Amino acid sequence: MNKTVFNSIPISVSLNSNLEGEAIKPKPVKDKKRLFVISVLAIGIAAITSLIAKLLIYLIDLVVNISFYGRFSIADASPADNTLGLWVIIIPAIGGIIVGLMALYGSKAIRGHGIPEAMEQILVNQSKIKPTITYLKPLSSAISIGTGGPFGAEGPIIATGGALGSTIGQVLKISHNERKVLLASGATAGMSAIFGSPIAAIFLAIELLLFEFSPRTIIPVALACITGAAGHYFLFDAHPVFEITRSIGIVTNTSLFTYSIIGLLIGVLSVGVTKIVYLIEDGFEKLPIHWMWWPAIGGLAVGIIGYFSPRTLGVGYNNITDVLNGGLAINVIATLCILKFTSWAIALGSGTSGGTLAPLLTIGGAAGAILGSIALYFFPSSGVTLPLAALVGMAAMFAGASRAFITSIIFAVETTGQSGALLPLLATCSASYIVSFFLMENTIMTEKISRRGVKLPSAYEPNLLEQVAVNQVMDKNGIIVSTNNTVEQIKDWLDEEPEYKTNYFIVCDPDGAYSGIVNAADLYNSINRPETSIKDLISLGTAPIKGTASLQTAIERMAKDNIDVLPVLAPDDHFIEGILSYKNILSSYKIRLEDNQQKSPSISLKRKRLEMLVHGKRIRKMVKGSR
Repeated sequence: MNKTVFNSIPISVSLNSNLEGEAIKPKPVKDKKRLFVISVLAIGIAAITSLIAKLLIYLIDLVVNISFYGRFSIADASPADNTLGLWVIIIPAIGGIIVGLMALYGSKAIRGHGIPEAMEQILVNQSKIKPTITYLKPLSSAISIGTGGPFGAEGPIIATGGALGSTIGQVLKISHNERKVLLASGATAGMSAIFGSPIAAIFLAIELLLFEFSPRTIIPVALACITGAAGHYFLFDAHPVFEITRSIGIVTNTSLFTYSIIGLLIGVLSVGVTKIVYLIEDGFEKLPIHWMWWPAIGGLAVGIIGYFSPRTLGVGYNNITDVLNGGLAINVIATLCILKFTSWAIALGSGTSGGTLAPLLTIGGAAGAILGSIALYFFPSSGVTLPLAALVGMAAMFAGASRAFITSIIFAVETTGQSGALLPLLATCSASYIVSFFLMENTIMTEKISRRGVKLPSAYEPNLLEQVAVNQVMDKNGIIVSTNNTVEQIKDWLDEEPEYKTNYFIVCDPDGAYSGIVNAADLYNSINRPETSIKDLISLGTAPIKGTASLQTAIERMAKDNIDVLPVLAPDDHFIEGILSYKNILSSYKIRLEDNQQKSPSISLKRKRLEMLVHGKRIRKMVKGSR
């Protein structure tokens, strides 16, 4: 059989328009329309979540008034001002019993503080959350917090907003990724509605929920967070949630160094806090009673501690403000720090419903104030101020326990309005994050789901498939057969040159027009019909891909068409210049892996390039000829 060697085959202008459009003309307009629709949905979800946030606060206040003051009212109230005496011990336990029953007969998913549960559903369940969580989570949290539980309202509303977004995503005909975006939009809108911190909420989505940074995710989430912040200003207050009225002072090199040391120490403390919480949770797992009763036991501990230290009861956002403004004596701060942590750790370990952010901020702020006082006692000229020490301690605890690094910094600035604290916050959060990273494998947000075998993303790196072009890794030593060839001719030729055997064959007509792809299995199944024309075996109409396209586009095409080879077009004149197979794509990963693992000095070495994968050989064309 004759073989003709050539450089490229011109593609006929009569190529099927649908194939050509799919191969050469992307459809950004359609994608942008989808993004617009998802963004509108995200705004609507955020608006509803803001209303739910306000209703949750009203519900918490209602339960507080009923439980501790015996009145039916939604007026702002704190359990710390109660006059119940010893009876206060029973109230959190009653709340725990109710939450346990709701978890048993409603949904076990209401247990916990919200964010880990949302992360797990995103990672392993295609962002599908049970619709019942939309109303069971805020209701159970209101009962838990309203009866004295030492939690924040932010965790429940984050879980509720996420459940709302997920539910809408399940009702509508959208992709799994779009459902993830709606879940993250609802969750972060809830945080933004409670704290009025839209920028921090966006970074929370990136660091803990989305696991990516792209326009298709950031645009809807950003719009949702803005909507949530607007809801906060409209439904709550335009002032910072933790407004600092005292001066935080001027930052000097000495004070910056001191704040950095505070960050290191609180980083160690955040590791201890996280480990103790899960040790307590493990202890509850060993109890010889049904898990439904655990929240009641945790509630009993909350009540006992609350009897001796009423400030540990309830949300306690006022505690954070008092610590930041130096409104409490140092001994009161120390007591609050220790007892709030004890109460919260036991309650959280018992599996009740509530958030972790407010307790972490209280503990971190109190620890920062204590360490700042110690620094001032021994180094009065250090330039440290107690408000700033408390602020950086608050943020450092959040950064160390959750490892949501950027979120912690921006959150502290947004909720206090202290943009001048940015540099000390960066120093302390960096120190705390580093300590946490080296001393603790998982975080308070990820330990639970990690124990369940859920693999968490460890880094946010550019997608290699998006960075590499098809023509950098394609094979120019592939095979293109003619529609004039018969099964017998191709079989005989492959017997002569077995190195060219492959799973698929690219087919063109004698004029070079691309015709389709033949499956090698179909070819060999037709051996008993040797005169069969190859064009009769064409079963795949996969369109060529341009050489300038990314590997991401190529692999999406392969997955969609269930094929492992694609013909590649030259960037101009519509010539087939090569063939891309899954082996080429794997080879590009191998190059990247070798680059990452290379440990020898490279200043005098020539680095491998992806272009090495291009063999520089010409494509072979099989044409009909004499045998």
